Amino acid sequence: MLILTRRVGENVIVGDDIVISVIEVRGDAVRIGIQAPRSLSVHREEVWLELQKSNSRAARPDDSAVGATVKELLRDGEDAGRAAPPSPPPGAGRPGGPRTEPGRPTD
Repeated sequence: MLILTRRVGENVIVGDDIVISVIEVRGDAVRIGIQAPRSLSVHREEVWLELQKSNSRAARPDDSAVGATVKELLRDGEDAGRAAPPSPPPGAGRPGGPRTEPGRPTD
């Protein structure tokens, strides 16, 4: 961990595009400002921890969702075991039968 001493109005540069500024010191509280690209999320630690916990809960499926997915996969597996009838060639059923280019045999 890098530890720096800064006074009010002084900055710390992180990488090429992040600036951390000391705005105010009042007792044991320090107000800082952070300039960073919008694509970079910046959170207080307690907010970040709560977001991580919430995301973890949302990503963990409940038992009913797992059961429904297993049933669907099993049903799809059964459907795959049944061969579908072959598709008729394009144009089949029309008067004159399938269209082909002159001189080219049909498949």
